[in-house]
Amino acid sequence: MIEVENQPAVIVKGLYKSFKLPHEQHSGLKQMLVNRLKGKKGYEVQHVLKDVSFEINQGEFFGIVGRNGSGKSTLLKLLAGIYVPDKGSIQINGSLTPFIELGVGFNPELTGRENVFLNGALLGFSKPEMEAMYQSIVDFAELDRFMDQKLKNYSSGMQVRLAFSIAIRAESDILVLDEVLAVGDSAFQTKCFNYFEKLKKEKKTIILVTHDMGSVKRFCSKAVYIENGEMVKEGDPLEIADYYDEANIQDVQLDSKIKIYNKHKLSAKILEKTNNTVSFDFQYDISGDVKAYVGVSVILNGISFAEITTSIDKPLNGKGRLVYVLNTDMFNSGIYQFTASLFDLNNRELLTVSKVRNVFTVNGRDITKGGILKLEDTWVYEQ
Repeated sequence: MIEVENQPAVIVKGLYKSFKLPHEQHSGLKQMLVNRLKGKKGYEVQHVLKDVSFEINQGEFFGIVGRNGSGKSTLLKLLAGIYVPDKGSIQINGSLTPFIELGVGFNPELTGRENVFLNGALLGFSKPEMEAMYQSIVDFAELDRFMDQKLKNYSSGMQVRLAFSIAIRAESDILVLDEVLAVGDSAFQTKCFNYFEKLKKEKKTIILVTHDMGSVKRFCSKAVYIENGEMVKEGDPLEIADYYDEANIQDVQLDSKIKIYNKHKLSAKILEKTNNTVSFDFQYDISGDVKAYVGVSVILNGISFAEITTSIDKPLNGKGRLVYVLNTDMFNSGIYQFTASLFDLNNRELLTVSKVRNVFTVNGRDITKGGILKLEDTWVYEQ
């Protein structure tokens, strides 16, 4: 293993990268010259990265987080040497292997077995080395029965599993991983998670780009958040993951002035959020002499796990407003949804549903493991 004493594994300073986006295609050299003479550029400059700087220490599991279009993939390709920066510098202390596009170099007309040796050669392994590790690659991918089939007959999931199983054999000081934790089904993902736990224990330097904040919290020792090509935040991965979730919530929130296409109306919106509470504002407009009640649900991963209604002893009628304060002290950290419905008090018939699914996060470090709610830690430990 190549190591440079007392040196960070990666040093990025003042990185800039832009691309020219053409507005029109030239039909020929003459048309291009005419457009130039008229002062038409025919393209615009897209500034993808702007003054990005950070350091990655040896042995760190470093996360790069950002929404789509923020510049993450361009940054990875710069680190991998695929792109050249317009300005700034990248210093890599050690060998680096990028897992940016798994399966690049696969030939669909060759068998799985032949593709293993082809990809191994691209990674720099000799034929005897590949023969020695062939069975472990196949076992990890769980594709033993399919290795003599042509790759074009594999499903996309099978191809990714095989590519990942080959790629992790690369023996380098720094690994660059782009969304590779999302490969395969849940059983294979568990195997991948165990592999990355192993890398973390071995103090390998890992650069992870992902939209999965659970992976950032689980694996990363440090992270950065990139937005519109700029590095907005750097530091604790839990804080970065929460920052990412909050940024995405801003896009999820819809206008609280909802159009209801029946005679009853119900709106719901977040009024205020503190460290341990979320306050919701409900406004209703019940037509006629109908007496009603409001039912609310807290949802995680599409499942309602907590519900409450307004008191049946205080029926709602006409126009009015309600406020409900949700205590989140007992919740594990995560992203939750809150929905509201209006019901007829007499026959429990659904009258209307709020069209907004309010989304909120519960932040923090969960010291004890659990499901949705945090139960009291009443364990008694005996040595």
